[in-house]
Amino acid sequence: MSATAATIEQSTMRKVSWRIVPYCFSLYVISYLDRANIGYAALQMNKELALSSEAFGFAAGIFFIGYFLFEVPSNIALNKYGARIWISRILISWGIVATASAFVQSATQLYILRFLLGVAEAGFFPGIIIYLTYWFRAKEQATTVALFTAAIPVSYLIGAPLSTWIMDHVGGFGLSGWRWMLLLEGGPAIVAGIVNYFIMTDRPEQAKWLTPRERDWLTEELRKDQTGRRNIQHLGIVAAITNPKVLFLSVIYFIYQVGNLGIGLWMPQIIKGLSSSLTNFEIGLAAMLPYAFATIVMVLWSRNSDRTGERQRHSAIPLLWGAVALALTGLAVQPAVAMTLISLSLAGIYAFKSPFWSLPGLFLTRSTAAVSIAAINSIGNLGGFAGPYAIGAIKDATGSTYGGLLFLSGLLFVSFLMTWFARMEDADEAQTQAAEQHA
Repeated sequence: MSATAATIEQSTMRKVSWRIVPYCFSLYVISYLDRANIGYAALQMNKELALSSEAFGFAAGIFFIGYFLFEVPSNIALNKYGARIWISRILISWGIVATASAFVQSATQLYILRFLLGVAEAGFFPGIIIYLTYWFRAKEQATTVALFTAAIPVSYLIGAPLSTWIMDHVGGFGLSGWRWMLLLEGGPAIVAGIVNYFIMTDRPEQAKWLTPRERDWLTEELRKDQTGRRNIQHLGIVAAITNPKVLFLSVIYFIYQVGNLGIGLWMPQIIKGLSSSLTNFEIGLAAMLPYAFATIVMVLWSRNSDRTGERQRHSAIPLLWGAVALALTGLAVQPAVAMTLISLSLAGIYAFKSPFWSLPGLFLTRSTAAVSIAAINSIGNLGGFAGPYAIGAIKDATGSTYGGLLFLSGLLFVSFLMTWFARMEDADEAQTQAAEQHA
């Protein structure tokens, strides 16, 4: 590579990285706050609405039914109307539903609004994943996706103390703390949706914040990156959804999500069970530690995946250590040991994500991957219904969360086996080429 080409590459990718990644990251933080704050609301809400553990698990999980039904149609609409318009629609509609959730008066109303929240948010995550492929080459995608999905643990870092502080200290107008929390945390999505319409750039060729030379270089690099890979397929919508490899990845992600979202939504109550003397705010502070550790591990692990060009084993190994740590958590007697094990399990759970989302692009074209990623995410997120509900049912039946933790651990181990032994010959060839290009 000539010095001039290297200079253009460096300046262009620096601009793109700083413009795209932090912005998408901030949107996902807002998204996950509205999705996951029900876990903190449960510390007060369950008693006020007379929810059993099973009923709470159903309320937490029904979000993903709406998400499942509208995920693929939403991503098709994103391809048609562009990310700027469609992401703005998603943000505004979910912000409205999230704020309305503060006023529910019964379990049934909560179920309805949680379902509608899933409908409103459907398509956001896979839409952003595909949006990132419009700006970054394959060799950069695992790290880029990691920096974006780091918003998940960071949203817990922010949401844990923020949500519990609002619940303990904000009141008035006849609304209890958990209602104020849902109301105040739903508003930023509406604002972000309006702002997004004016600042998001759909494609590199439309980027006025790049010089003409930088725009031309990036457009050509992305074209070469797409056409230069061997054994990639372009499929129609039905064929993309029913592709055997896509379906296999969907099953892996479903099993993974049962464990991932199960522990995420039940985390506050798991921590509360470690010590009866903790206040809501102290529970929030304690929940920050595992997510801080998970964020660091996820980014470092994804960088190593990009450095080596290897995706499949980098997806599988974190699931194994997550499963083992989660199984041991229920045996820990000391709270410090339990929190350490929870931190290790979450690190494994989050380190899996970025290498995994690089797999579809290794054997599918970008336009086909848009639909396949939506399908994988849609089917997989049904696990977000099964996980919280299963833990709630097990807790009601046994009086303890330990059985639920063992259940989640077993599922993570199954997803490890499926990922490790998956036959993805096309992916292996693409991985070798990616490593050669990076070298």
